[in-house]
Amino acid sequence: MSSLPPNVHVSTHPCLLAKLSQLRSKTTSARDVKTLIHEISLLLGSEALAKAMTTVPGPQAETPLGFTYETTTATPGNISLIPILRSGLGMVEAIQTILPQPVPVHHLGLFRDPITLAPVEYYNNLPNHLVSPTQETASDLAIILDPIIATGGTCAAAIQTLIEWGAKRVIVLSVLGAAEGVKKVAEEWPEGTEIWLAGVDQELTKGGMLKPGLGDVGDRLFLTIGK
Repeated sequence: MSSLPPNVHVSTHPCLLAKLSQLRSKTTSARDVKTLIHEISLLLGSEALAKAMTTVPGPQAETPLGFTYETTTATPGNISLIPILRSGLGMVEAIQTILPQPVPVHHLGLFRDPITLAPVEYYNNLPNHLVSPTQETASDLAIILDPIIATGGTCAAAIQTLIEWGAKRVIVLSVLGAAEGVKKVAEEWPEGTEIWLAGVDQELTKGGMLKPGLGDVGDRLFLTIGK
């Protein structure tokens, strides 16, 4: 993986790699696909957020036994999750579980044109104006959730959308990426983006699918194979 850009991080966690191997199998049921995506996202998200977040001392609080202690707050607090429809939905709950406070979830709908493989945006739920008293600016940290990076066009387009929105930093969490597509994503905004993956495949098929890959994760999650 030494040829990948420095803002790309590929996990070496043994449990994560074993789960990725299970997810690749065509015999893995839809129920297990959902579970494995969730569990891989938990492990991968924990690694990424350990690097992206820090702690600051909070106010004094009291334990049930009456002892006082100094609380701990994770920062940044202004975080948004950006799942890419459809398959990114399978990663949302895992990252919500890791974060110490609830955060907004803004959906982006992007698909690849089957002929050109270029990204096409069909849905954008990023707020046009920020009215929340606790969120005066766009996110300090926007976390893109997209299980697969193939050609990289869709994820790169999502990053560009977040730049225009005003996000200060971006983390991309993906289960699996193609080497060339990952490089393309990493080059979109290298100073502001970190990419975290469970694994990297070296090849793409003519149709833009990873080889050996995982198949279409959205179809596997939502039982729409053959649609």
